[in-house]
Amino acid sequence: VQLQASGGGLVLAGGSLRLSCVASGRIIRIDDMGWYRQAPGKGRELVADITSAGITNVADAVKGRFTISMDSAKKSVYLQMDSLKPEDSASYYCNANALSFDSSQNYVAERAWGQGTLVTVSS
Repeated sequence: VQLQASGGGLVLAGGSLRLSCVASGRIIRIDDMGWYRQAPGKGRELVADITSAGITNVADAVKGRFTISMDSAKKSVYLQMDSLKPEDSASYYCNANALSFDSSQNYVAERAWGQGTLVTVSS
């Protein structure tokens, strides 16, 4: 499974950005997708995740400002980020837990990561 994230950029505090992530590969099923972030000198932290049934989990730090959504048909997850703050600046990584085929047609359950997209919020 490969994940391609996009949508990061530079924005003023109070502004908005929308991150997108699309999965590709020999995917049978995606069970859940999510977004993590990592600021310089800090560990990676969960921002939000969503199951294929639409159940969401959102970090307290972004609750009420960020919204996660998933389009299973497009194998995509989105993160709408509003009222951005300088402390939201980080590299954002998408993640997916999926079932796929390998080259030998065996089922493979894997947790895949995207390459990261940089979000910078200036004050």
